[in-house]
Amino acid sequence: MSASGTLPNLDHIPPPSDNRLALHVTPAAERALRRGHPWLFADNITQQNHEGSAGDLAIVFDKKRRFLAIGLYDPQSPIRVKILHQGKPATIDSTFLAERVKAAIALRQPIAETDTTGYRLIHGENDGLPSLILDRYGDTLVLKLYSAIWFPYLADLLPVILDAQPCERMVLRLSRNLQQEATFGLRDGQALIGDLPDAPVIFREYGLQFAADVVHGHKTGFFFDHRENRKRVQDIAARHSVLDVFAYAGPFSVHAAAGGARSVTSIDVSAPALEAAKANMARNPKAAQVPHEIIMADAFDALHDLAQQGRQFSMVIVDPPSFAKSQAEIEGALRAYANLTRLALAVLAPAGVLVMASCSSRVSTDDFYSTVHRAANDIGRPLQEIERTGHALDHPIGFPEGAYLKCLFAQA
Repeated sequence: MSASGTLPNLDHIPPPSDNRLALHVTPAAERALRRGHPWLFADNITQQNHEGSAGDLAIVFDKKRRFLAIGLYDPQSPIRVKILHQGKPATIDSTFLAERVKAAIALRQPIAETDTTGYRLIHGENDGLPSLILDRYGDTLVLKLYSAIWFPYLADLLPVILDAQPCERMVLRLSRNLQQEATFGLRDGQALIGDLPDAPVIFREYGLQFAADVVHGHKTGFFFDHRENRKRVQDIAARHSVLDVFAYAGPFSVHAAAGGARSVTSIDVSAPALEAAKANMARNPKAAQVPHEIIMADAFDALHDLAQQGRQFSMVIVDPPSFAKSQAEIEGALRAYANLTRLALAVLAPAGVLVMASCSSRVSTDDFYSTVHRAANDIGRPLQEIERTGHALDHPIGFPEGAYLKCLFAQA
């Protein structure tokens, strides 16, 4: 890839302040920072020398007034400081950012060698760049920001990214919360480099072609975290009748069809998502030959209706959205996983394969797997585990809260 166009003029964005914040914290926060945790919560700050603005460098000192960590101050978030570095003092400048960006991109090099051009280049805190996501879609990069802390650093950050990963264009995406704040005229979905695409961007995943709406699509336009699980499905899908629940744009469906599935049925509540799934099936010759049924409906209702109709499938894939965005929603999420397990098994043929996933970080690994097993046992369909999987290479885990993806392959 080669860069085209010029870097945007960001002179109107104030550069990082030279006025450092000095913070002292609770003993519990001090211990967490020593262990490498990337978040400092507002409630754990016991002393602060002055008020700060988004992106100000905040130096955290230990109880003996020695350097403990340095990070970016976020006055709008309960996570008041996003930590960049712990241990010995460090200078946060373009050289520091370049080292972080290059290290993250180098980690992903094995992915590029699998005929794959769609993957995550920077995974926020887990790559030492909190609240910042960078995804690659072929010659297009998508930079998603979840905090205003990065605006003062864009002038330094963009050249660093381009040097490490040249591109034809770069699209800026802003989180919903960030869109409500002052953004210095920057807009969600604008082109930072090059021109906006006039159609969905095409990329490859293990040789299969997919399209992503990088300007308006959910997150950055696609979900890369299940890439390895989709390849596992492709590897075992031959001669299966496959039901893909919460299909979205059909990545599991396409992989199953390309792997030789006998038929594929995709369920999603979104008509645009199912249209994208149909298009993705059509752009891959192997997948296009496989009978593909789409069902636009609520997943719970659709599974119930299929069971009432006596429909059965030899492979059922259930990849729901996050059910627990807060601590209070955990119990409801576990009930939903149990219900989905029962509904999925009601349409799974004997000795069929169940693929059951969770992307709820607040639901622990043990709670998820035990809930699925308990629900299966309750209806007399005990599961024989084939494999448990987690995060792909481009979604590394750098701290406990960074672990969210859980996926079970089992036979029932």
